[in-house]
Amino acid sequence: MGNPNFGWPLVAVALSALALSACSTTPSPQVGASAPPEPEIPAHVRPTEIIGRWGYAAYHKPEDRTRTEANARGQCKQPYVIGQGANGGVMMYLADSSELQELRLKGSTSGKDYIGPAGRTPGVQDREILSFDGRVMVLKYVDPEVDGRYGTGIFVRCAPRAAQANASTSR
Repeated sequence: MGNPNFGWPLVAVALSALALSACSTTPSPQVGASAPPEPEIPAHVRPTEIIGRWGYAAYHKPEDRTRTEANARGQCKQPYVIGQGANGGVMMYLADSSELQELRLKGSTSGKDYIGPAGRTPGVQDREILSFDGRVMVLKYVDPEVDGRYGTGIFVRCAPRAAQANASTSR
């Protein structure tokens, strides 16, 4: 006859295999499921308020702001034009880009406003609106490396074309 203890190891192996297979078929909870995107907070500045022709200049040292604002005013002969985007944004250039892109004016929970591509606020390509009074807009890049290269930008609204033409003919 056979060894009666020989069957027990086979039964133990079979039960272990059955127990392990049950573990692998148990559904596991979804890990890394993305949360729904946060709702976009509207900016205090509306796109229609910044569409138009602007003189532009930039500075790196705060003490240069007054001089830079005067330089920006002088750039209205070759204005930086901020246009209306097809989806309610504004048409501007991103850093290191030669193509206009539609950017959004975005608010934040901190109360700061930004101009940049749709998505996270503040995003790495965004510019913070430091100040805006309807006539002068001051923007600073969020990315410190880009800000170090471009500096703080000052946009000074240019006079309407008819007013500029009258001013140049009366001189």
